[in-house]
Amino acid sequence: MSHCKSAQILEFCLKGRFVGFILEDGYKIKGLRLATAEGEYCIKLSKSIRGSLRQGLIAGDWLEVSGERILDWKRGQLKLKAYEVKLTVPSNANVLPPVPAKAAKPPACILVCEKSDCCQKGAMEVCKALAGELRDRGLENQVTIKKTGCMKQCKAGPNIVIMPDKTNYRRVSPQEIPDLIEKHFAQPIGEPTLVG
Repeated sequence: MSHCKSAQILEFCLKGRFVGFILEDGYKIKGLRLATAEGEYCIKLSKSIRGSLRQGLIAGDWLEVSGERILDWKRGQLKLKAYEVKLTVPSNANVLPPVPAKAAKPPACILVCEKSDCCQKGAMEVCKALAGELRDRGLENQVTIKKTGCMKQCKAGPNIVIMPDKTNYRRVSPQEIPDLIEKHFAQPIGEPTLVG
Protein backbone atom coordinates (compact mmCIF):
# COMPACT_ATOMS: atom_id res chain seq x y z
CA MET A 1 0.00 0.00 0.00
CA SER A 2 1.45 3.38 -0.99
CA HIS A 3 1.48 6.37 1.33
CA CYS A 4 0.53 9.85 0.13
CA LYS A 5 2.89 12.71 0.80
CA SER A 6 1.51 15.21 3.30
CA ALA A 7 2.56 18.18 1.13
CA GLN A 8 2.53 18.87 -2.59
CA ILE A 9 5.03 21.32 -4.09
CA LEU A 10 4.31 23.07 -7.39
CA GLU A 11 5.80 26.09 -9.10
CA PHE A 12 3.96 29.41 -9.29
CA CYS A 13 4.36 32.71 -11.12
CA LEU A 14 2.22 35.69 -10.08
CA LYS A 15 2.04 39.21 -11.48
CA GLY A 16 0.69 42.08 -9.45
CA ARG A 17 1.40 45.25 -7.53
CA PHE A 18 3.71 45.43 -4.54
CA VAL A 19 1.69 46.39 -1.43
CA GLY A 20 4.40 46.18 1.25
CA PHE A 21 6.84 43.97 3.12
CA ILE A 22 5.93 41.47 5.82
CA LEU A 23 8.26 42.17 8.74
CA GLU A 24 9.32 40.14 11.77
CA ASP A 25 10.24 41.97 14.99
CA GLY A 26 9.25 45.18 13.20
CA TYR A 27 12.34 45.36 10.96
CA LYS A 28 13.40 41.97 9.48
CA ILE A 29 11.95 41.35 6.01
CA LYS A 30 10.30 37.93 5.84
CA GLY A 31 7.97 38.31 2.87
CA LEU A 32 5.92 40.62 0.72
CA ARG A 33 2.27 41.34 -0.03
CA LEU A 34 1.19 41.29 -3.67
CA ALA A 35 -2.15 42.58 -4.99
CA THR A 36 -3.28 40.56 -8.02
CA ALA A 37 -6.51 40.31 -10.03
CA GLU A 38 -7.47 37.30 -7.85
CA GLY A 39 -6.79 39.06 -4.55
CA GLU A 40 -3.90 39.82 -2.22
CA TYR A 41 -1.21 37.20 -1.53
CA CYS A 42 1.27 37.00 1.33
CA ILE A 43 4.44 35.49 -0.11
CA LYS A 44 7.41 34.34 1.98
CA LEU A 45 10.78 35.36 0.52
CA SER A 46 13.71 32.96 0.33
CA LYS A 47 16.70 34.11 2.40
CA SER A 48 18.79 34.51 -0.76
CA ILE A 49 16.61 37.37 -2.10
CA ARG A 50 15.53 39.19 1.11
CA GLY A 51 18.57 41.47 1.30
CA SER A 52 18.47 42.48 -2.36
CA LEU A 53 14.84 43.62 -2.08
CA ARG A 54 15.28 45.82 1.00
CA GLN A 55 16.11 48.81 -1.21
CA GLY A 56 14.32 49.86 -4.34
CA LEU A 57 10.75 48.53 -4.08
CA ILE A 58 7.99 51.11 -3.79
CA ALA A 59 4.34 50.38 -3.02
CA GLY A 60 2.53 50.17 -6.35
CA ASP A 61 5.50 48.71 -8.30
CA TRP A 62 4.47 45.98 -10.73
CA LEU A 63 6.18 42.69 -9.92
CA GLU A 64 6.49 39.20 -11.32
CA VAL A 65 7.04 36.79 -8.45
CA SER A 66 7.95 33.13 -9.00
CA GLY A 67 8.77 30.27 -6.67
CA GLU A 68 7.20 27.26 -4.96
CA ARG A 69 3.59 26.76 -3.98
CA ILE A 70 3.44 24.29 -1.09
CA LEU A 71 0.09 22.71 -0.34
CA ASP A 72 0.03 21.10 3.11
CA TRP A 73 -2.69 18.46 2.95
CA LYS A 74 -2.77 17.81 6.70
CA ARG A 75 -3.27 21.45 7.68
CA GLY A 76 -5.16 22.46 4.55
CA GLN A 77 -2.75 25.38 4.07
CA LEU A 78 -1.27 26.85 0.93
CA LYS A 79 2.10 28.56 1.35
CA LEU A 80 3.96 30.56 -1.28
CA LYS A 81 7.74 30.92 -1.18
CA ALA A 82 9.43 33.20 -3.71
CA TYR A 83 12.85 32.55 -5.23
CA GLU A 84 12.68 35.32 -7.82
CA VAL A 85 11.12 38.79 -7.81
CA LYS A 86 11.33 40.98 -10.92
CA LEU A 87 9.99 44.42 -11.76
CA THR A 88 7.60 44.13 -14.68
CA VAL A 89 5.14 46.09 -16.81
CA PRO A 90 1.41 45.39 -16.40
CA SER A 91 -0.34 43.64 -19.29
CA ASN A 92 -3.65 45.28 -18.37
CA ALA A 93 -3.53 48.00 -15.72
CA ASN A 94 -7.33 48.02 -15.30
CA VAL A 95 -7.50 44.44 -14.04
CA LEU A 96 -5.88 45.02 -10.66
CA PRO A 97 -7.19 46.93 -7.67
CA PRO A 98 -5.33 50.14 -6.85
CA VAL A 99 -2.81 50.03 -4.03
CA PRO A 100 -3.85 52.38 -1.20
CA ALA A 101 -1.78 55.57 -1.31
CA LYS A 102 -0.95 55.41 2.40
CA ALA A 103 0.95 52.13 1.86
CA ALA A 104 3.70 54.18 0.20
CA LYS A 105 5.02 55.63 3.47
CA PRO A 106 5.62 53.13 6.25
CA PRO A 107 4.24 54.21 9.61
CA ALA A 108 6.65 55.88 11.99
CA CYS A 109 7.57 53.73 14.97
CA ILE A 110 10.30 53.28 17.53
CA LEU A 111 11.49 49.75 18.23
CA VAL A 112 12.79 49.13 21.75
CA CYS A 113 14.55 45.91 22.72
CA GLU A 114 12.83 44.36 25.75
CA LYS A 115 15.17 41.44 26.35
CA SER A 116 16.73 41.04 29.80
CA ASP A 117 20.11 42.70 29.13
CA CYS A 118 18.49 45.85 27.72
CA CYS A 119 15.87 45.89 30.50
CA GLN A 120 18.59 45.67 33.15
CA LYS A 121 20.32 48.62 31.49
CA GLY A 122 17.17 50.80 31.52
CA ALA A 123 15.02 49.92 28.48
CA MET A 124 11.76 50.31 30.42
CA GLU A 125 12.79 53.80 31.58
CA VAL A 126 13.62 54.65 27.95
CA CYS A 127 10.12 53.42 26.93
CA LYS A 128 8.50 55.65 29.57
CA ALA A 129 10.57 58.64 28.43
CA LEU A 130 9.62 57.97 24.78
CA ALA A 131 5.90 57.72 25.62
CA GLY A 132 6.05 60.92 27.68
CA GLU A 133 7.95 62.89 25.04
CA LEU A 134 5.63 61.75 22.21
CA ARG A 135 2.60 62.66 24.34
CA ASP A 136 4.05 66.10 25.22
CA ARG A 137 4.58 66.82 21.50
CA GLY A 138 1.15 65.49 20.45
CA LEU A 139 2.73 62.64 18.46
CA GLU A 140 1.32 59.69 20.43
CA ASN A 141 -1.17 58.87 17.62
CA GLN A 142 1.41 59.23 14.84
CA VAL A 143 4.43 57.38 16.25
CA THR A 144 4.08 53.97 17.90
CA ILE A 145 6.48 52.36 20.36
CA LYS A 146 6.99 48.64 19.74
CA LYS A 147 8.86 46.33 22.08
CA THR A 148 10.92 43.78 20.14
CA GLY A 149 13.08 40.75 20.61
CA CYS A 150 16.86 40.84 20.83
CA MET A 151 18.66 43.21 18.45
CA LYS A 152 21.96 41.34 18.90
CA GLN A 153 23.67 44.30 20.62
CA CYS A 154 23.20 43.16 24.24
CA LYS A 155 26.40 44.73 25.60
CA ALA A 156 25.42 48.13 24.17
CA GLY A 157 21.87 48.29 25.57
CA PRO A 158 19.36 49.79 25.84
CA ASN A 159 18.91 49.54 22.05
CA ILE A 160 16.32 51.35 19.95
CA VAL A 161 15.66 51.64 16.20
CA ILE A 162 13.69 54.56 14.75
CA MET A 163 11.58 53.56 11.74
CA PRO A 164 11.02 53.91 8.86
CA ASP A 165 14.58 55.24 8.32
CA LYS A 166 16.10 52.36 10.39
CA THR A 167 18.35 54.58 12.54
CA ASN A 168 19.95 52.51 15.35
CA TYR A 169 20.83 53.95 18.73
CA ARG A 170 22.85 52.12 21.42
CA ARG A 171 23.27 52.83 25.14
CA VAL A 172 20.26 55.15 25.07
CA SER A 173 19.45 57.03 28.28
CA PRO A 174 16.06 58.59 29.11
CA GLN A 175 17.76 62.02 29.13
CA GLU A 176 18.60 61.66 25.40
CA ILE A 177 14.99 61.04 24.33
CA PRO A 178 13.89 64.70 23.82
CA ASP A 179 16.84 65.30 21.44
CA LEU A 180 16.16 62.07 19.50
CA ILE A 181 12.46 62.89 19.11
CA GLU A 182 13.35 66.43 18.03
CA LYS A 183 15.86 65.10 15.48
CA HIS A 184 13.49 62.57 13.89
CA PHE A 185 10.01 64.00 14.42
CA ALA A 186 10.35 67.79 14.63
CA GLN A 187 8.60 68.08 11.25
CA PRO A 188 4.94 67.00 11.13
CA ILE A 189 5.05 63.39 9.93
CA GLY A 190 4.42 63.04 6.23
CA GLU A 191 5.00 66.73 5.43
CA PRO A 192 7.98 67.82 3.31
CA THR A 193 10.73 70.03 4.67
CA LEU A 194 10.63 73.48 3.06
CA VAL A 195 13.95 74.69 1.75
CA GLY A 196 14.44 78.27 0.76
